[in-house]
Parts: sequence; structure tokens; C-alpha cells
Amino acid sequence: MSEITQGKTTVSPEVLTTLAGFAALESAGVSRLAPVSGGVNRLFRRGVSDGVRIEIRENVVFVDLFLILKDGVNIRETGRAVQANVARSIQETVGMDVQEVNVHIEDIDYEGGAAPA
Repeated sequence: MSEITQGKTTVSPEVLTTLAGFAALESAGVSRLAPVSGGVNRLFRRGVSDGVRIEIRENVVFVDLFLILKDGVNIRETGRAVQANVARSIQETVGMDVQEVNVHIEDIDYEGGAAPA
């Protein structure tokens, strides 16, 4: 005899930011996450962490990623790979639909240290 428990599971925006951040960092060509620029989201700290901003509307996820890429990578291909990895990670782990994954390339990590002037 199986017992059925009624209730719901909620996922905090912080869990989604963690998933999105790890999925982005696992993508080839991504060096690290960049700080998220200011805005009202930053004041409340919900759904925001370094490099990731998450918004949830009607149980659909919208992601903004701020990335620093490795030198010599194809930016377009890297961006598309990040989008696919992040969307897949959120969909498979939490079961939520992902409407958008916007990738913002903030800088390039050049091997010699500082970017050329």
C-alpha cells in the first residue's frame, strides 16, 4: 500500500542562480563569472549572485549571465553552448521551463594578464 502525500516543492531563486552559474562555468571557453551590474534586483539580493541574474515569471525562468571568457574562443559558439548548458541544467534539475538565457560577455581573460590597450 503506497501513501500519497499532498503538498508542493518550492525552489528559491538562489538555487537557480547556483545551477545557472555552475552550468555556465562548466561550458568550454568560460573563464569566470563577472559581477552583475547594479539595479533594483541587486538591492534585494533575491535571484542575484555574481555573474547571474534570475527572474521567475509565472513559473518560467529568465536568466542573464555576465561572463568573462578565455582568450581565443569563438564568442558566438561559446555563448550558444552556455545557453544550452544553462537551460538544460535548470530544466533537468528543477523541471522549470526556461524562456531566455541572455549571455553578456563582460571581458576576455588574456593569458598575459591585462587586456591589450
